[in-house]
Amino acid sequence: MSSGQCHERGLTKQNVAALVGRHEWSRVARGVFDTGVAGDTTDPFDLSRRRSALLGVLARPGSVATGLCALVWQGVQGAPARIAPEVTFPDGSPRSGGPGRVRREQVRRWVVVGGVPCVPAELALAQAVPELDRGHAVALMDSARHRRVVTEGEFRRAREAARGRRGAARCAAWWDESDPRAESPIETAARLACTDANLPPDALQLVVRDARGRFLARVDLAWLLPSGRVLLLELDGRDAHTTPQALFGDRHRQNGLTSHGAVVLRFTGRDVTRGVVVEEVRRVLAAAGWFPHPWPADRAFVLPT
Repeated sequence: MSSGQCHERGLTKQNVAALVGRHEWSRVARGVFDTGVAGDTTDPFDLSRRRSALLGVLARPGSVATGLCALVWQGVQGAPARIAPEVTFPDGSPRSGGPGRVRREQVRRWVVVGGVPCVPAELALAQAVPELDRGHAVALMDSARHRRVVTEGEFRRAREAARGRRGAARCAAWWDESDPRAESPIETAARLACTDANLPPDALQLVVRDARGRFLARVDLAWLLPSGRVLLLELDGRDAHTTPQALFGDRHRQNGLTSHGAVVLRFTGRDVTRGVVVEEVRRVLAAAGWFPHPWPADRAFVLPT
């Protein structure tokens, strides 16, 4: 909370000082206090990123969140684990003091999300992508498109707006690597790793049905094998598959797929970063004599009987 917000809620300077003195609150910047309320997220990295985004705006009244901070606050996934506060003032004027970075970039319009003014996501992408590594940049683009934080038209405008910025030439080809079907940064990382190893997936988010047309699963990444079978790759998030109900559902679904001849591999994000995914996918595809066979995005795959 900022000093102004404290005042709006009827707290005096003495009240705030007492809360800080009792270590119930902490002072994180001049005129900004951490109340210790975590909000609706339990992921420590997500919490850290969102606090950075909020801190920049609270510490500089009248500013607007930019770049990574604006994307994170608007619900886009894929940012680095830790980000620094960054803002701009609508007139582009420089300001000294305070945490993080002040961009000297004029903005004519912004959006207010959860009480926080942010540059529109298309501009935030144009600001952030040239300053990132490929993995994080593509993951952010995928997430912004998949979650419809940007429309496809806004995504194209973001690409144009990035031209001429420092780092734009280095990342020019990354925009073509983005795919809005990716549902998580883990999927993006696995897709890029396999593509770099000359093992590009034939399908993303492939709908799989049995010979009677019954729905069996929708799978993250898939490769069609010459035998008529299919290699299906599923990526588990930290908490998505840990409850008893989820584990039972995963086991039931996997049994249904394998009983129809599908090859199912399941990995975590750590497996992706360690290179395990590429090794296992290469092993299966090499044994099957696989060659690229892109599958239509709107067409389900029917497993043989």
